[in-house]
Amino acid sequence: MEDNFNMVAKTLFGFEELLANELTQLGAQNVKTGIRSVSFTGDKGFMYKANLGLRTAIKILKPIETFTVSNEQDLYNKLYAMSWENYMTSTGTLAVDATIHTELFTNSLYIAQKTKDAIVDKFRDTTGDRPNVDLKFPDLKINVHIDRQQCTISLDSSGESLHKRGYKTATNIAPINEVLAAGLIMLSGWDGQTDFMDPMCGSGTMLVEAAMIACNIPPNLMRKEFAFERWQDWDVDLFEKIEESLLKKTRDFHHKITGYDKAPSAVIKAKENIKNAQLDDFVEVKHEDFFKTQKGGDAKLHMVFNPPYGERLNIDLQDFYKNIGDTLKQNYPNTDAWFITSNLEALKFVGLRPSRKIHLFNAKLEARLVKFEMYSGSKKGKYMK
Repeated sequence: MEDNFNMVAKTLFGFEELLANELTQLGAQNVKTGIRSVSFTGDKGFMYKANLGLRTAIKILKPIETFTVSNEQDLYNKLYAMSWENYMTSTGTLAVDATIHTELFTNSLYIAQKTKDAIVDKFRDTTGDRPNVDLKFPDLKINVHIDRQQCTISLDSSGESLHKRGYKTATNIAPINEVLAAGLIMLSGWDGQTDFMDPMCGSGTMLVEAAMIACNIPPNLMRKEFAFERWQDWDVDLFEKIEESLLKKTRDFHHKITGYDKAPSAVIKAKENIKNAQLDDFVEVKHEDFFKTQKGGDAKLHMVFNPPYGERLNIDLQDFYKNIGDTLKQNYPNTDAWFITSNLEALKFVGLRPSRKIHLFNAKLEARLVKFEMYSGSKKGKYMK
């Protein structure tokens, strides 16, 4: 189709395949994985759909120009030569961010500034007016990516990172990123066909993401704004049509999603965020210390959680991780328990052998997502050391 164009979805390390699968299922074409990114093609409606519907994407970029650069003046000249009037007006606002992997330049902020100068100068020279910078709500958000000598200029269709779903108004001391939470649940293989638990739920992010996955609710329905809404070709009717088509694909959920936290303040925050997401019919949060609980009933339980790493919360890691292992072993038969930790040393104290380990990052911390399979009856000790 003529109106299809190339796009790039940015993601977290380790989520590239998940994102590629999401894009394929949504209907993207020419899907190719990169490092922390997936490229694809689609039309304007699909760009809207990708922003609304992808759980593991951080941004959707629309590349508009690629060229080689040899130095600072060369970059300025090529940016100046671009037809910026196709994308914004001389009295509009812009913001630029840059990512550089090159020996030509050392400072990404300087490259962003140089890009802004070239665009502003072009408008001033041709119209007499100049756009202003607005870092919060620009009419056009521009992304500059330089890899060695190759420079790609893209329009950022998302604006604020897509992990900012819009439901989270209350957070605790170490909140998990919404995209990370969704990706962990997806990597764990949970498909909404069993009960789900986060035994250390904090402000409830994992619970909300699990409920949205279970009900196939588009993750970014509650966002106040996407950057493409300020573009010159913004089509509100098309956007509403895409939104409606995604909402028609939601489904019923017939199991339980439960969260525990031993901090009363966390329970209050989690309940508030779940209510904001309009998911309180599907999720229950209780003030409980996981180490003093046991599984109710014989049905299969799927558990995904983000225990403290000792980075921001002061705990005795050896004792804490030993308690995780003991509680799972003694009180949670017929449970698949997954958790992420960046404290690889602490994993040794769990006292159980993981059946899977997946290499990830939580922010800049290298981490592992680990799975412990707790059997009932005679297999109970299968993964014990």
